[in-house]
Amino acid sequence: MNYRTPALAPILDDVRGAQKMLSGVARCTPMEGSRHLTRLVGAPVHLKCENLQRTGSFKLRGAYIRIAGLSPEERAAGVVAASAGNHAQGVALASSLLGVRSTVFMPVGAPLPKVAATREYGAEVRLHGQVVDETLAAAQQYARETGAVFIHPFDHPDIIAGQGTVGLEVLEQCPEVRTILVGVGGGGLAAGIAVAVKALRPDVRIVGVQAEGAAAYPPSLAAGRPTTLDSPQTMADGIKVGRPGDVPFALVAELVDEVRTVSEDELSSALLLCLERAKLVVEPAGASPVAALLSRPESFEGPVVAVLSGGNVDPLLMQRTLRHGMAAAGRYLSLRLRLTDRPGALANLLGVLSVADANVVDVSHARTDPRLGLTEVEVELQLETKGPKHCTEVREALRDAGYQVVA
Repeated sequence: MNYRTPALAPILDDVRGAQKMLSGVARCTPMEGSRHLTRLVGAPVHLKCENLQRTGSFKLRGAYIRIAGLSPEERAAGVVAASAGNHAQGVALASSLLGVRSTVFMPVGAPLPKVAATREYGAEVRLHGQVVDETLAAAQQYARETGAVFIHPFDHPDIIAGQGTVGLEVLEQCPEVRTILVGVGGGGLAAGIAVAVKALRPDVRIVGVQAEGAAAYPPSLAAGRPTTLDSPQTMADGIKVGRPGDVPFALVAELVDEVRTVSEDELSSALLLCLERAKLVVEPAGASPVAALLSRPESFEGPVVAVLSGGNVDPLLMQRTLRHGMAAAGRYLSLRLRLTDRPGALANLLGVLSVADANVVDVSHARTDPRLGLTEVEVELQLETKGPKHCTEVREALRDAGYQVVA
Protein backbone atom coordinates (compact mmCIF):
# COMPACT_ATOMS: atom_id res chain seq x y z
CA MET A 1 0.00 0.00 0.00
CA ASN A 2 1.14 3.54 -0.73
CA TYR A 3 0.58 5.09 2.67
CA ARG A 4 0.60 8.64 1.33
CA THR A 5 -2.22 8.08 -1.17
CA PRO A 6 -4.61 5.43 0.22
CA ALA A 7 -7.13 4.37 -2.40
CA LEU A 8 -10.05 4.19 0.05
CA ALA A 9 -9.31 7.31 2.10
CA PRO A 10 -12.27 9.63 2.69
CA ILE A 11 -12.26 13.16 1.26
CA LEU A 12 -13.95 16.38 2.34
CA ASP A 13 -17.18 15.53 0.51
CA ASP A 14 -17.40 12.28 2.50
CA VAL A 15 -17.06 14.19 5.76
CA ARG A 16 -19.67 16.72 4.70
CA GLY A 17 -22.00 13.89 3.75
CA ALA A 18 -21.42 12.30 7.14
CA GLN A 19 -22.27 15.58 8.84
CA LYS A 20 -25.67 15.63 7.10
CA MET A 21 -26.35 12.02 8.08
CA LEU A 22 -25.48 12.74 11.71
CA SER A 23 -27.90 15.66 11.96
CA GLY A 24 -30.26 14.82 14.80
CA VAL A 25 -28.15 11.81 15.79
CA ALA A 26 -24.89 13.18 17.18
CA ARG A 27 -24.68 16.39 19.15
CA CYS A 28 -22.77 19.42 17.92
CA THR A 29 -20.80 19.45 21.16
CA PRO A 30 -20.00 22.74 22.88
CA MET A 31 -16.67 24.53 22.84
CA GLU A 32 -15.56 26.07 26.13
CA GLY A 33 -12.83 28.63 26.70
CA SER A 34 -10.17 27.99 29.34
CA ARG A 35 -8.78 31.05 31.08
CA HIS A 36 -6.15 29.02 32.90
CA LEU A 37 -4.79 27.38 29.76
CA THR A 38 -5.04 30.69 27.90
CA ARG A 39 -2.75 32.27 30.49
CA LEU A 40 -0.26 29.40 30.18
CA VAL A 41 -0.18 29.41 26.38
CA GLY A 42 -0.37 33.17 25.98
CA ALA A 43 -3.15 32.80 23.40
CA PRO A 44 -6.81 31.77 23.45
CA VAL A 45 -7.39 28.09 24.25
CA HIS A 46 -10.74 26.38 23.66
CA LEU A 47 -11.89 22.91 24.69
CA LYS A 48 -14.00 20.93 22.19
CA CYS A 49 -16.17 18.88 24.54
CA GLU A 50 -16.73 15.50 22.89
CA ASN A 51 -16.88 14.14 26.43
CA LEU A 52 -20.41 15.60 26.37
CA GLN A 53 -21.34 13.70 23.20
CA ARG A 54 -24.03 11.01 23.31
CA THR A 55 -22.47 7.82 24.79
CA GLY A 56 -19.75 10.02 26.26
CA SER A 57 -17.33 10.13 23.32
CA PHE A 58 -16.87 10.90 19.62
CA LYS A 59 -17.17 7.20 18.73
CA LEU A 60 -20.89 7.43 17.95
CA ARG A 61 -20.13 9.57 14.89
CA GLY A 62 -18.03 7.02 13.02
CA ALA A 63 -20.02 3.99 14.17
CA TYR A 64 -23.28 5.48 12.91
CA ILE A 65 -21.84 6.37 9.49
CA ARG A 66 -20.30 2.91 9.11
CA ILE A 67 -23.46 1.01 10.01
CA ALA A 68 -25.73 3.36 8.04
CA GLY A 69 -23.68 2.54 4.94
CA LEU A 70 -24.33 -1.21 5.13
CA SER A 71 -26.50 -2.92 2.52
CA PRO A 72 -29.90 -4.35 3.56
CA GLU A 73 -28.37 -7.83 3.49
CA GLU A 74 -25.49 -6.78 5.73
CA ARG A 75 -27.85 -5.08 8.16
CA ALA A 76 -29.94 -8.24 8.35
CA ALA A 77 -26.83 -10.20 9.35
CA GLY A 78 -26.16 -7.84 12.25
CA VAL A 79 -22.89 -6.24 13.36
CA VAL A 80 -20.21 -7.19 15.83
CA ALA A 81 -17.51 -5.13 17.56
CA ALA A 82 -14.80 -5.52 20.16
CA SER A 83 -14.07 -2.80 22.68
CA ALA A 84 -13.38 -2.10 26.33
CA GLY A 85 -15.62 0.96 26.37
CA ASN A 86 -16.19 3.91 24.04
CA HIS A 87 -16.41 2.08 20.70
CA ALA A 88 -18.67 -0.52 22.32
CA GLN A 89 -21.16 2.13 23.40
CA GLY A 90 -20.99 3.96 20.07
CA VAL A 91 -21.73 0.78 18.11
CA ALA A 92 -24.50 -0.23 20.50
CA LEU A 93 -26.37 3.07 20.24
CA ALA A 94 -25.80 3.48 16.49
CA SER A 95 -27.12 -0.02 15.87
CA SER A 96 -30.21 0.59 17.99
CA LEU A 97 -30.97 3.85 16.19
CA LEU A 98 -30.69 2.07 12.81
CA GLY A 99 -32.58 -1.04 13.85
CA VAL A 100 -29.59 -3.35 13.45
CA ARG A 101 -28.79 -6.23 15.82
CA SER A 102 -25.41 -5.74 17.53
CA THR A 103 -23.11 -8.01 19.48
CA VAL A 104 -20.20 -6.48 21.37
CA PHE A 105 -17.30 -8.45 22.81
CA MET A 106 -15.67 -6.88 25.86
CA PRO A 107 -12.74 -8.06 28.02
CA VAL A 108 -13.64 -9.98 31.17
CA GLY A 109 -12.19 -7.17 33.30
CA ALA A 110 -13.98 -4.32 31.53
CA PRO A 111 -15.33 -1.70 33.98
CA LEU A 112 -18.85 -2.62 35.06
CA PRO A 113 -20.34 0.83 34.28
CA LYS A 114 -19.16 0.52 30.65
CA VAL A 115 -20.54 -3.01 30.33
CA ALA A 116 -23.88 -1.90 31.78
CA ALA A 117 -24.06 1.15 29.49
CA THR A 118 -23.34 -0.95 26.39
CA ARG A 119 -26.18 -3.32 27.30
CA GLU A 120 -28.53 -0.41 27.99
CA TYR A 121 -27.82 1.00 24.53
CA GLY A 122 -29.15 -2.25 23.09
CA ALA A 123 -26.17 -4.51 22.38
CA GLU A 124 -25.74 -8.13 23.37
CA VAL A 125 -22.54 -8.09 25.42
CA ARG A 126 -20.21 -11.09 25.51
CA LEU A 127 -17.30 -11.04 27.94
CA HIS A 128 -14.26 -12.79 26.51
CA GLY A 129 -10.51 -12.60 27.04
CA GLN A 130 -8.33 -10.79 29.54
CA VAL A 131 -6.91 -8.27 27.07
CA VAL A 132 -8.40 -6.44 24.09
CA ASP A 133 -6.39 -8.49 21.56
CA GLU A 134 -8.12 -11.67 22.76
CA THR A 135 -11.48 -9.91 22.68
CA LEU A 136 -10.82 -8.67 19.15
CA ALA A 137 -9.95 -12.17 17.95
CA ALA A 138 -13.17 -13.52 19.44
CA ALA A 139 -15.24 -10.84 17.69
CA GLN A 140 -13.61 -11.54 14.35
CA GLN A 141 -14.19 -15.27 14.79
CA TYR A 142 -17.85 -14.55 15.55
CA ALA A 143 -18.09 -12.48 12.35
CA ARG A 144 -16.67 -15.37 10.28
CA GLU A 145 -19.03 -17.89 11.84
CA THR A 146 -22.25 -15.84 11.71
CA GLY A 147 -21.77 -13.47 8.78
CA ALA A 148 -22.15 -10.44 11.07
CA VAL A 149 -20.27 -7.35 9.82
CA PHE A 150 -17.25 -6.51 11.93
CA ILE A 151 -17.19 -2.80 12.82
CA HIS A 152 -13.57 -1.75 13.25
CA PRO A 153 -12.98 1.06 15.76
CA PHE A 154 -10.77 3.15 13.45
CA ASP A 155 -9.49 1.38 10.34
CA HIS A 156 -12.28 2.09 7.84
CA PRO A 157 -13.02 5.11 5.58
CA ASP A 158 -16.61 5.47 6.86
CA ILE A 159 -15.42 5.52 10.46
CA ILE A 160 -12.86 8.21 9.62
CA ALA A 161 -15.42 10.28 7.68
CA GLY A 162 -17.75 10.22 10.69
CA GLN A 163 -15.00 11.28 13.10
CA GLY A 164 -14.02 14.05 10.68
CA THR A 165 -17.26 15.87 11.46
CA VAL A 166 -15.55 17.00 14.68
CA GLY A 167 -13.14 18.98 12.48
CA LEU A 168 -15.97 20.69 10.60
CA GLU A 169 -17.54 21.73 13.90
CA VAL A 170 -14.23 23.09 15.16
CA LEU A 171 -13.92 25.35 12.11
CA GLU A 172 -17.51 26.51 12.49
CA GLN A 173 -17.17 27.25 16.20
CA CYS A 174 -13.66 28.72 16.13
CA PRO A 175 -12.97 29.96 12.56
CA GLU A 176 -9.81 31.75 13.70
CA VAL A 177 -8.20 28.53 15.03
CA ARG A 178 -4.48 28.11 14.32
CA THR A 179 -3.70 24.83 16.15
CA ILE A 180 -5.82 21.75 16.85
CA LEU A 181 -4.65 19.13 19.37
CA VAL A 182 -6.19 15.67 19.32
CA GLY A 183 -5.44 12.41 21.11
CA VAL A 184 -4.25 9.55 18.91
CA GLY A 185 -4.73 5.82 19.41
CA GLY A 186 -5.40 3.98 16.17
CA GLY A 187 -5.67 7.34 14.43
CA GLY A 188 -9.27 7.50 13.23
CA LEU A 189 -10.19 10.77 14.96
CA ALA A 190 -6.95 12.56 14.06
CA ALA A 191 -7.19 11.36 10.45
CA GLY A 192 -10.80 12.46 10.10
CA ILE A 193 -10.18 15.89 11.58
CA ALA A 194 -7.13 16.31 9.35
CA VAL A 195 -9.10 15.41 6.19
CA ALA A 196 -11.75 18.03 6.95
CA VAL A 197 -9.56 20.81 8.31
CA LYS A 198 -6.66 20.62 5.86
CA ALA A 199 -9.05 20.71 2.90
CA LEU A 200 -10.60 23.95 4.12
CA ARG A 201 -7.78 25.50 6.16
CA PRO A 202 -4.38 24.09 5.19
CA ASP A 203 -2.73 26.74 7.39
CA VAL A 204 -4.12 25.16 10.58
CA ARG A 205 -1.53 23.08 12.43
CA ILE A 206 -2.78 19.68 13.62
CA VAL A 207 -0.91 18.02 16.47
CA GLY A 208 -1.59 14.45 17.54
CA VAL A 209 -0.93 13.39 21.13
CA GLN A 210 -0.07 9.90 22.34
CA ALA A 211 0.73 8.43 25.75
CA GLU A 212 4.45 7.66 26.09
CA GLY A 213 3.77 4.03 26.98
CA ALA A 214 1.49 3.45 23.98
CA ALA A 215 3.07 5.63 21.30
CA ALA A 216 2.93 3.52 18.15
CA TYR A 217 2.84 6.45 15.73
CA PRO A 218 6.34 7.97 16.18
CA PRO A 219 8.19 4.72 15.28
CA SER A 220 5.64 3.97 12.56
CA LEU A 221 6.07 7.40 10.98
CA ALA A 222 9.85 6.99 11.16
CA ALA A 223 9.57 3.61 9.43
CA GLY A 224 7.09 4.85 6.84
CA ARG A 225 4.60 2.09 7.66
CA PRO A 226 2.53 0.92 10.65
CA THR A 227 4.63 -0.94 13.19
CA THR A 228 3.48 -2.81 16.27
CA LEU A 229 4.32 -2.14 19.92
CA ASP A 230 4.92 -5.29 21.95
CA SER A 231 3.06 -4.28 25.10
CA PRO A 232 1.52 -0.80 25.20
CA GLN A 233 0.97 0.43 28.75
CA THR A 234 -0.94 3.53 29.83
CA MET A 235 -3.83 4.58 32.03
CA ALA A 236 -5.35 6.19 28.91
CA ASP A 237 -7.14 3.08 27.63
CA GLY A 238 -8.94 5.10 24.93
CA ILE A 239 -5.64 5.59 23.08
CA LYS A 240 -3.94 2.35 24.17
CA VAL A 241 -3.48 0.91 20.69
CA GLY A 242 -0.46 -1.19 19.72
CA ARG A 243 -0.59 -0.61 15.95
CA PRO A 244 -1.93 2.26 13.80
CA GLY A 245 -4.67 1.41 11.35
CA ASP A 246 -3.60 1.24 7.69
CA VAL A 247 -6.12 3.80 6.43
CA PRO A 248 -5.71 6.38 9.23
CA PHE A 249 -1.94 5.98 9.23
CA ALA A 250 -1.73 7.10 5.62
CA LEU A 251 -3.78 10.20 6.37
CA VAL A 252 -1.91 11.03 9.56
CA ALA A 253 1.41 10.67 7.75
CA GLU A 254 0.24 13.03 5.01
CA LEU A 255 -1.86 15.58 6.86
CA VAL A 256 -1.01 15.70 10.58
CA ASP A 257 1.84 18.11 11.25
CA GLU A 258 3.26 16.50 14.37
CA VAL A 259 2.68 13.69 16.87
CA ARG A 260 3.83 14.33 20.45
CA THR A 261 3.89 12.12 23.53
CA VAL A 262 2.91 12.84 27.12
CA SER A 263 3.76 11.08 30.38
CA GLU A 264 1.39 9.43 32.85
CA ASP A 265 2.03 12.26 35.31
CA GLU A 266 1.06 14.80 32.66
CA LEU A 267 -2.10 12.86 31.83
CA SER A 268 -3.06 12.75 35.52
CA SER A 269 -2.40 16.47 35.95
CA ALA A 270 -4.47 17.24 32.84
CA LEU A 271 -7.43 15.19 34.06
CA LEU A 272 -7.26 16.98 37.41
CA LEU A 273 -7.12 20.37 35.70
CA CYS A 274 -10.17 19.56 33.55
CA LEU A 275 -12.12 18.60 36.64
CA GLU A 276 -11.04 21.47 38.88
CA ARG A 277 -10.74 24.37 36.46
CA ALA A 278 -13.14 23.49 33.63
CA LYS A 279 -15.62 21.44 35.73
CA LEU A 280 -15.50 18.72 33.07
CA VAL A 281 -15.26 14.96 33.66
CA VAL A 282 -12.75 13.74 31.08
CA GLU A 283 -11.11 10.33 30.74
CA PRO A 284 -7.28 10.16 30.54
CA ALA A 285 -7.30 9.67 26.74
CA GLY A 286 -9.59 12.68 26.35
CA ALA A 287 -7.30 14.79 28.52
CA SER A 288 -4.18 14.00 26.44
CA PRO A 289 -4.36 17.25 24.39
CA VAL A 290 -4.51 19.23 27.65
CA ALA A 291 -1.51 17.24 28.89
CA ALA A 292 0.42 18.37 25.82
CA LEU A 293 -0.53 21.98 26.54
CA LEU A 294 0.67 21.66 30.12
CA SER A 295 3.90 20.02 29.00
CA ARG A 296 5.04 22.72 26.54
CA PRO A 297 2.54 25.60 26.57
CA GLU A 298 4.88 28.01 24.82
CA SER A 299 5.16 25.84 21.72
CA PHE A 300 1.63 26.31 20.37
CA GLU A 301 0.34 29.12 18.18
CA GLY A 302 -3.11 30.30 19.17
CA PRO A 303 -6.00 30.26 19.07
CA VAL A 304 -5.72 26.60 20.11
CA VAL A 305 -8.51 24.02 20.19
CA ALA A 306 -7.96 20.92 22.32
CA VAL A 307 -10.36 18.07 21.52
CA LEU A 308 -11.58 16.34 24.69
CA SER A 309 -12.44 13.08 22.97
CA GLY A 310 -14.29 11.29 25.77
CA GLY A 311 -15.51 11.30 29.34
CA ASN A 312 -16.20 7.62 30.04
CA VAL A 313 -13.97 6.99 33.02
CA ASP A 314 -14.49 4.24 35.57
CA PRO A 315 -15.02 5.80 39.05
CA LEU A 316 -12.25 3.68 40.58
CA LEU A 317 -9.81 4.71 37.86
CA MET A 318 -10.89 8.31 38.31
CA GLN A 319 -10.13 8.08 42.02
CA ARG A 320 -6.66 6.63 41.40
CA THR A 321 -5.90 9.05 38.59
CA LEU A 322 -6.93 12.10 40.59
CA ARG A 323 -4.76 10.96 43.48
CA HIS A 324 -1.87 10.44 41.04
CA GLY A 325 -2.52 13.85 39.52
CA MET A 326 -2.48 15.57 42.90
CA ALA A 327 0.80 13.84 43.74
CA ALA A 328 2.27 14.88 40.38
CA ALA A 329 1.20 18.46 41.09
CA GLY A 330 2.94 18.35 44.49
CA ARG A 331 -0.30 18.41 46.43
CA TYR A 332 0.24 15.14 48.29
CA LEU A 333 3.14 14.67 50.68
CA SER A 334 4.11 11.31 52.17
CA LEU A 335 6.36 11.43 55.23
CA ARG A 336 7.78 8.98 57.77
CA LEU A 337 9.18 10.25 61.02
CA ARG A 338 10.02 8.91 64.48
CA LEU A 339 8.44 9.90 67.77
CA THR A 340 8.96 9.02 71.40
CA ASP A 341 6.15 6.59 72.22
CA ARG A 342 4.45 8.53 75.00
CA PRO A 343 1.00 10.09 75.56
CA GLY A 344 0.51 13.35 73.68
CA ALA A 345 3.34 12.82 71.16
CA LEU A 346 1.00 12.40 68.20
CA ALA A 347 -1.14 15.35 69.30
CA ASN A 348 1.95 17.58 69.40
CA LEU A 349 2.93 16.45 65.90
CA LEU A 350 -0.56 17.14 64.55
CA GLY A 351 -0.40 20.57 66.17
CA VAL A 352 2.73 21.41 64.17
CA LEU A 353 1.03 20.26 60.99
CA SER A 354 -2.05 22.32 61.80
CA VAL A 355 0.03 25.47 62.18
CA ALA A 356 1.74 24.62 58.85
CA ASP A 357 -1.76 24.37 57.30
CA ALA A 358 -1.27 20.80 56.04
CA ASN A 359 -4.33 18.55 55.91
CA VAL A 360 -3.76 15.06 57.33
CA VAL A 361 -5.34 12.44 55.07
CA ASP A 362 -4.01 9.30 56.78
CA VAL A 363 -1.84 8.29 59.76
CA SER A 364 -0.34 4.88 60.48
CA HIS A 365 1.97 3.65 63.24
CA ALA A 366 4.77 1.04 63.30
CA ARG A 367 5.97 -0.14 66.71
CA THR A 368 7.46 -3.55 65.91
CA ASP A 369 10.17 -2.61 63.40
CA PRO A 370 13.55 -3.92 64.66
CA ARG A 371 15.14 -0.63 63.56
CA LEU A 372 13.17 1.22 66.24
CA GLY A 373 14.36 1.83 69.75
CA LEU A 374 12.44 0.50 72.73
CA THR A 375 10.59 3.80 73.26
CA GLU A 376 10.28 4.81 69.62
CA VAL A 377 7.37 4.65 67.20
CA GLU A 378 7.48 5.38 63.50
CA VAL A 379 4.59 7.38 62.07
CA GLU A 380 3.70 7.46 58.37
CA LEU A 381 1.70 10.49 57.28
CA GLN A 382 -0.24 11.19 54.10
CA LEU A 383 -0.76 14.95 53.80
CA GLU A 384 -2.68 17.14 51.41
CA THR A 385 -0.77 20.34 50.60
CA LYS A 386 -1.08 23.40 48.41
CA GLY A 387 1.78 22.58 46.06
CA PRO A 388 5.56 22.00 45.90
CA LYS A 389 6.43 25.20 47.81
CA HIS A 390 4.05 24.28 50.60
CA CYS A 391 5.58 20.77 50.77
CA THR A 392 8.96 22.33 51.44
CA GLU A 393 7.48 24.61 54.09
CA VAL A 394 5.86 21.64 55.85
CA ARG A 395 9.14 19.70 55.93
CA GLU A 396 10.97 22.75 57.32
CA ALA A 397 8.30 23.27 60.00
CA LEU A 398 8.72 19.66 61.16
CA ARG A 399 12.50 19.93 61.28
CA ASP A 400 12.31 23.26 63.13
CA ALA A 401 10.07 21.54 65.70
CA GLY A 402 12.76 18.91 66.27
CA TYR A 403 11.30 16.02 64.31
CA GLN A 404 13.55 13.65 62.35
CA VAL A 405 11.99 13.11 58.92
CA VAL A 406 12.98 9.63 57.73
CA ALA A 407 11.52 9.96 54.21
